[in-house]
Amino acid sequence: MVAGTVLTAGGAYAQPSPTPGGHSAGQGEDDNSQGDQGGNQGDQGDQDGKKGDHGKGRPRTGASPSAGPTRRAEPPAATPGDSGSPLARPVPATGAVLATAENGPEAAVPTAQGLQQALAPALADKNLGTVTIAVADLAGGQLLYGSGENTAATPASTTKLATTVAALSLIPGDTRLTTRVVRGTDPGTITLVGGGDPTLTALPADQVQIGGQPADADTAPASLDALARQTAAALKAAGTTTVKLDYDLSMYAGSPQHRTNPDNHNIALVVPLMVDEAKVDPKSREDAPERVADPAGAAAEAFARLLAAQGVTVEGRAKPAAAPAAADAPVLGKVDSPIMARLVERTLTTSDNQLAEAIARQVALAAHQPASFEGAATAVTQELAKLGVPMTAVVLNDGSGLHTGNAIPPAVLVRLLALAASEQHPALRPVLTGLPVAGFTGTLDKRYGSGSGAADAAGLIRAKTGTLSNVNTLAGTVVDADGRLLVFAVMTRTSASADTARAAMDRVAAHLAACGCH
Repeated sequence: MVAGTVLTAGGAYAQPSPTPGGHSAGQGEDDNSQGDQGGNQGDQGDQDGKKGDHGKGRPRTGASPSAGPTRRAEPPAATPGDSGSPLARPVPATGAVLATAENGPEAAVPTAQGLQQALAPALADKNLGTVTIAVADLAGGQLLYGSGENTAATPASTTKLATTVAALSLIPGDTRLTTRVVRGTDPGTITLVGGGDPTLTALPADQVQIGGQPADADTAPASLDALARQTAAALKAAGTTTVKLDYDLSMYAGSPQHRTNPDNHNIALVVPLMVDEAKVDPKSREDAPERVADPAGAAAEAFARLLAAQGVTVEGRAKPAAAPAAADAPVLGKVDSPIMARLVERTLTTSDNQLAEAIARQVALAAHQPASFEGAATAVTQELAKLGVPMTAVVLNDGSGLHTGNAIPPAVLVRLLALAASEQHPALRPVLTGLPVAGFTGTLDKRYGSGSGAADAAGLIRAKTGTLSNVNTLAGTVVDADGRLLVFAVMTRTSASADTARAAMDRVAAHLAACGCH
């Protein structure tokens, strides 16, 4: 657990839960991992390719003693016939990609000359177009090699590294986002209060998955049905079986429309009340599923139907509340999200845009900024500056990375990853544990495959992907041939196809895994 290790607890932006079982037991989350389902528009293709053998005979250091929250079990190993994998392989242990340099002090630190020589062939690939790179030693974050490392480039979904580092710095890792139902100000009215949890689900527990796998007790989202059952029981106990329903969206401020993605596919309107991330088909495995036009209204109508199933009739249609719910309004029911640490991991593994924007607004509220796109960007920028991240060249317009006007240098991305690994900031560790594993999980599960030229690095790299039109990024950790753990960021702008550019970037990271580079 990461509770108690953050810098500040923030304000009344969410309800910390003292017990690990505070969210609705047995529920799962919708799958958002198929190439970035509901995630970054360019990360949609991150799943193309085949799984390949991870490096064999390569020294690996042990797991960090401060590796943070216990990870849920990795997905099963690939089997013959899976995405072209020739042999069944065990999924790499977390320690292989989260080792710290102090566990292997005998491993020499790569030199700038050695890195330059090792990376030159991969960086010369014309498919990369304009490419910038930074490589640092994870122990202490010392920059080892760079080319354009201080030049800001479009980060795409690697923006989520900034969002999640700021979140776990400001917000206790065991914080949960609470959705409530309270008695309304008008007689006979109840109010559904949005708590900023886009993972709230209306699906039965046995139909909800995360990354194609059933949710476990740590990752299970809050259940709208459980909230309806609580509310109906409280109403009937008071002799009430007919109510009017409104909903409170006062937690967020500003426009809910993402400025550069108005198509309701990569992201829905960012409002504090929705179910199943506002997907039209909550079980969709599409890369960019269609979203409902009115997420809050759809959630309220779904809640009304669930109340009806419990014997409570909602008169008319649900409507927005005329005023925010009173702080002391009697609570009829409430359900809690997974803890923030788990939400951060999901955001990074699946490149979940909707969840990233929700987390960014929690950062804004914790920093006493308006819970809007602008307020969130300000709050993230200020918090990262307090952590010592050089923010002069950084421009943030959202929390997800969908905005084409975002700008982050590679050196800043590696600094964020080094902070997440630092013993001085153990609360940030879920940023590392949430990174996809090359060839196995999340938006990297079908990269680093046979024929990619990077297959030997599968399992040795954890990295956040990012893709927008003509933009491809990759930032994460890699275990080199000597067992030294490095952090890297590669940022490109190219006219090559996304699949081609991603494969070229993967080969750059694979060169890091293959060398000692002395």
